[in-house]
Amino acid sequence: MRTRATVAAVSGALALSALAVPAAQASDSSSYRARAEQALAHITSSASGAATSPGSGRTAFRAAAEPPAPDVSFSNFKIAKAVKVGTTARVSITATYTLTHGADVDITSDDFANGPFIYKGSSLDNAENVLVGEYPATCTATSATTADCKGAIEIDPGDDYLANANAGTWSGGGLAMDYSTESQKVQGGLGKILVQRASKLTVNASPEPVKKGKTITVTGKLARANWETFKYAGYASQPVKLQFRKAGSSTYTTVKTIKTDIKGNLSTTVKASVDGYFRYGFAGTSTTPAVNAAGDYVDVR
Repeated sequence: MRTRATVAAVSGALALSALAVPAAQASDSSSYRARAEQALAHITSSASGAATSPGSGRTAFRAAAEPPAPDVSFSNFKIAKAVKVGTTARVSITATYTLTHGADVDITSDDFANGPFIYKGSSLDNAENVLVGEYPATCTATSATTADCKGAIEIDPGDDYLANANAGTWSGGGLAMDYSTESQKVQGGLGKILVQRASKLTVNASPEPVKKGKTITVTGKLARANWETFKYAGYASQPVKLQFRKAGSSTYTTVKTIKTDIKGNLSTTVKASVDGYFRYGFAGTSTTPAVNAAGDYVDVR
């Protein structure tokens, strides 16, 4: 797994040199992503003014004199309310926003790039983690000084650094970089998104078939992605609803609510009455999305 630049220690010199790649490479994915990560690591700062590498606990010396930031600002930032991230599959989320810029800023130049990012933390100054996209945003001018922009942020659990503690509310931001002057503009606090550990829920009702009035045992398991082991693990002490849908009906009704054990397992009993489907349903939390198990049919005789 590649450690992200935003969570690895980086010197001020490296942060600036990352922006010194020839302009012809501006649209290359690895070039843009590396530049964006280094720019964010450079700008994210502690109260003392030293460049901070989020999550690393270290600081990097900030250059005494820096060129003025590009004359741009971000507004009307929109992004999905939530994104589910598992253990292997790459997930892409799209953000749209309005880019407002000075008349002297040529947003079509090879020396200029901008894009969205998301960060975990109460503010950009103390971000625990920052994620950017592979490519810069695409923008369509709406006036001489404004443009509508759209950019993607890719999250790959096998490549990005995601700690389980990172699950929950993240904030959105915008980054603009001028490669010719090695300067950048970062604006945080533009929106909110839940980055959640993907969930799985199973159910098994037995015996099948069963005589009317006899006891049915319904077992299952609630699990969620562990971003540090790249496996799914049980979600302990969570309330889960046992639900039943009568054969021929399309509606599930709640029979009872039980809690998962320390390993995420579920087990309860009910009396057999009519043919139908049993399932477990989990309402979700800020760190883990809601999920329903596929119904398990029981033939009552």
